[in-house]
Amino acid sequence: MQLPFTGPWLLAPMEGVTEPCFRELVLERNPAETLGGAFTEFVRVVSEALPDKTLRKQLGPQRFPQPVGLQLMGADLAALAETARRAEAVGAPLLDLNFGCPAKGALRGCSGSDLLRDPARLERTVRAVRDAVDATPVTAKIRAGYDHADDVEILARAVEAGGADLLTIHCRTRAEFYSEAAPWERIARAVQAVSIPVCGNGGVRTHADLQRMRDETGCRYVMVGQAALGDPWIFSGRSVTTADAAEFLLAYAELLAGRAGKRPARVTGRLKQLLGRWTAGGLVEGAERDGWLAERDPDRTLERLRVAMTA
Repeated sequence: MQLPFTGPWLLAPMEGVTEPCFRELVLERNPAETLGGAFTEFVRVVSEALPDKTLRKQLGPQRFPQPVGLQLMGADLAALAETARRAEAVGAPLLDLNFGCPAKGALRGCSGSDLLRDPARLERTVRAVRDAVDATPVTAKIRAGYDHADDVEILARAVEAGGADLLTIHCRTRAEFYSEAAPWERIARAVQAVSIPVCGNGGVRTHADLQRMRDETGCRYVMVGQAALGDPWIFSGRSVTTADAAEFLLAYAELLAGRAGKRPARVTGRLKQLLGRWTAGGLVEGAERDGWLAERDPDRTLERLRVAMTA
């Protein structure tokens, strides 16, 4: 099945981050020919199918040339399949299955990266969703393994056998979490093991790393997560000004407070989640980062951004 991506680079699904407010700002600021698509933060399916209103909320009110895939995670195959049917009905352009989440809550629910210990169950889960929808592409995101990477090929083939149209592989194992090491050769092994397109993920820090990962692994797409929190323009490679950087963060704060209805302290908390990694525009440099993160007054944080935007 043809994938709807408009370019080779993709914004990763990240819990607590890639809700519509952040996601839309990134999509607006990167051309569709570079940033080819994005994904929602994962939507957990427990024992009942999720209602349409929940799925629409995750997809957000705006539509862009780039598709936004709805990421699902769950162990109840009947509930997962019905949620997939509903997601197709409300217009999700593609469905992604999360087999990479290393959080303890996902493991307790026998979902996320827990399924990396059981390739047969991994395949059945993909198949349940593939069979539930008609014309919507189904993708799956895995890590290189649970506590070792010896079975990368087995896991990749299980995803393909389940009927997925794309495999995304994070090069670290569940045990390695987000360690500094990023062994891209594991992505290359997955590429060699399957005939479906592969998207590489993990260890991208700069715009130049995007094409370098493709060249070194043979993957067709590259997904960026953590680095996009520090530089939302990483997909286009645009070098932005301090004012551009401050404007992005102010726009994010306004969306969180207005559309999402978050209180000032929560808004500041989300801003600090970005400021802790921020690299774009020279806004946060060296020891200044500690000052941004230590500020407890939400109004002072916003005023500091306003000053930076007009300086």
